[in-house]
Amino acid sequence: MRTTVPSPLPRPLHKWDGYRLHQCRMSTAVVDLRSDTVSLPTPEMRTRMAQAVVGDDVYGEDPTVKQLETRTAAMFGKEAGLFVPSGTMGNLLAIMVHCHRRGAEAIVGDLSHIFLYEQGGASHLAGVQLATIRNQPDGTFSLAELRHKIRNYKDCHEPVTAMVAVENTHNICGGKVIPLAYLDELASLVRQPGVGTARIALHMDGARIFNAAAALGVGVERITRDFDSVSVCLSKGLSAPVGSVLVGSKDFIAEAHRLRKALGGGMRQAGILAAAGLVALEQVVPLLGEDHERTKRIAAAVDKLRSPNVVVDLSSVHSNILLLEVKQPKLKTDKFTERLAIVEPEEIAAGVTDKEGAGIVLKASARDWAFMRLVLYHQVNDEQVELAIKKLTYVIRQYDANWA
Repeated sequence: MRTTVPSPLPRPLHKWDGYRLHQCRMSTAVVDLRSDTVSLPTPEMRTRMAQAVVGDDVYGEDPTVKQLETRTAAMFGKEAGLFVPSGTMGNLLAIMVHCHRRGAEAIVGDLSHIFLYEQGGASHLAGVQLATIRNQPDGTFSLAELRHKIRNYKDCHEPVTAMVAVENTHNICGGKVIPLAYLDELASLVRQPGVGTARIALHMDGARIFNAAAALGVGVERITRDFDSVSVCLSKGLSAPVGSVLVGSKDFIAEAHRLRKALGGGMRQAGILAAAGLVALEQVVPLLGEDHERTKRIAAAVDKLRSPNVVVDLSSVHSNILLLEVKQPKLKTDKFTERLAIVEPEEIAAGVTDKEGAGIVLKASARDWAFMRLVLYHQVNDEQVELAIKKLTYVIRQYDANWA
């Protein structure tokens, strides 16, 4: 995307202060890799949304919503589906249905989205306690520790283990794809006679489950075969504007449908949104492998620099998420992202531009992590990948020269 008015930038370091007026007048090419949530609806989505046949979905009368729910459930080998506004709501509904009694506990990874980024909804909305297990770098957690965490005594002092959740692909671990063998072993453990005081449900936070399927070369049905429920996001790499689909058994979805209303998720003529989800399943899912390849191209370019300050582990790049590790203690990841979003006049002179001579603004995400995150999606094409590589190469070499 090219613009002559760049987005508001964070306060730059003092040595760039003199360039602010210059930059405001500078044409820039923006490559936004903060998240796949910034993906945009495709032209076909917009057309289908405008033409969607709709009804009142709270009454169960929206044919386009029904079509999306039925098709998604069939893809996952489940009996039914439920269209919800967000993946957060999908996960919360799964917790509420599976952990339906007071004093229930769900076990999740300590780096899971459910634990870190859903405002503790399990506790303050569902009344469910979350127990965490340390996530390994590959997104899994120890099954031995899981066995130890599962409450195995009918003791009035203890909560009841009702659910175990897995995230696939794993966001904070860098888009890691959870191995099928691990999922099989997890299911075998949880289904063993005598494990837990009642049946333990398995839920998959599958916000990017189609990315996992693309990476493994298998269908999503195989990945989620042993799971009671799956939350599937349509608005990340699949480019739909809004929504997720929760899938499971008919009884599970019937109760989730009821609870969705209590959470404010009852939508009326939602077929306008569901139409985009259908296009996502038909046209965008088959292209996810291309996002993975482009992500690996950026990773390889950074690795080729052999920088002592910013490094990448090529073997850890599984899907559309790339983590760049900052090794230089004097460089914070938030400052790294600030620098990537600034165009210095020297960059233009050095040819760090697009084909029309515009400076490159690269948007990335970072918090207080040791990593900076880049995420690719449907609208990031080969040209933008090359612009991102240009910008990263220049800035990383600038850092290397500074700390040589």
